[in-house]
Amino acid sequence: MAWKKSPPELIAAFEKAKPSDPSIKARPMFGYPALFLNGNMFAGTYQDKVVVRFGEERTIAGATTAKTFEPMPGRPMKEYVVVPDVVVKSPAKLRAWVDKAHAYAKKLPAKKAR
Repeated sequence: MAWKKSPPELIAAFEKAKPSDPSIKARPMFGYPALFLNGNMFAGTYQDKVVVRFGEERTIAGATTAKTFEPMPGRPMKEYVVVPDVVVKSPAKLRAWVDKAHAYAKKLPAKKAR
């Protein structure tokens, strides 16, 4: 299965939702834009979707019903959810979801460099 590139308008919306924390690193993950804090990815795009890492902290509106991110069938990434399209289309809502994922990433231990 060939992966599709993220549409430019999705990438632009994702970039606008990036928190202003200077310790956040933006770099590609599997060729898609992603945000990292202390080596931990907490948000990114994947094809035509935005995904965020909440762990079990799905307290933001709509997160409890959001689909678990599954980049390949049968390979769920349990701490990640797909941001619903209605949220992606609202800059304020998307920013809130990315901020929530950023807050979760702050609680994670730093990853060691490889």
